[in-house]
Amino acid sequence: MAKELTLEQTFERLEDTIGKLEQEDISLEESFKLYKEGMKLIKSCNDRIDKVEKEVLKLNGDGELDEF
Repeated sequence: MAKELTLEQTFERLEDTIGKLEQEDISLEESFKLYKEGMKLIKSCNDRIDKVEKEVLKLNGDGELDEF
């Protein structure tokens, strides 16, 4: 993935990958390739969600973290 996808685009690609994996006539090699691609997409989604969660936290007046 040369250009970084948005979170929504990544979810769409993941849904497409899952749809392809659900096809009955898929070869073992192709399913393994799609599985690896799907795992990369899931990791990308998790990383972005973690980043957003960290950005949502803020310091309160006592120097403690609060949710935004």
